[in-house]
Amino acid sequence: MTRLMGLDHGRKRIGVAVSDPLGIVARPVTIIVRASRREDFAELARIIDAEGVSRIVVGLPTDAESGIGIQAAKVIRWARKLHAAVDRAVSLWDESYSSEAAAELAARGKRKPGDPVDDIAAAIILQDYLDAGGITSEPGQPLDAFAHIE
Repeated sequence: MTRLMGLDHGRKRIGVAVSDPLGIVARPVTIIVRASRREDFAELARIIDAEGVSRIVVGLPTDAESGIGIQAAKVIRWARKLHAAVDRAVSLWDESYSSEAAAELAARGKRKPGDPVDDIAAAIILQDYLDAGGITSEPGQPLDAFAHIE
């Protein structure tokens, strides 16, 4: 049994979520305010070790036709560097509508309007991946599937 980590990659923040050991439920963990790649990856590595994470699921911001645009290409390049830094398998998962769903959930909870919801978005991304069978199979797209994007 192992945990999976979900990440909502943004320009200013990285939302972090982890699954339970059985891979049934995702929960928000934290929001990392981006500093430098080195510092961000060090914080992610700390969480990975503390939580016993074996696979990372990074939200992929596809365009309206589910294609890879400029922002998605940036996320893919970042995910490759993360993989090299933390030595964990990385999968990419369509993050369409995760931010909107996170804001809706936060509004029902105890967060104030305007508070960051990146951790909730990461949990939504990860939960969607888990619901698609992500603990026992690979419903997402491994980094190798994007070898053509530089």
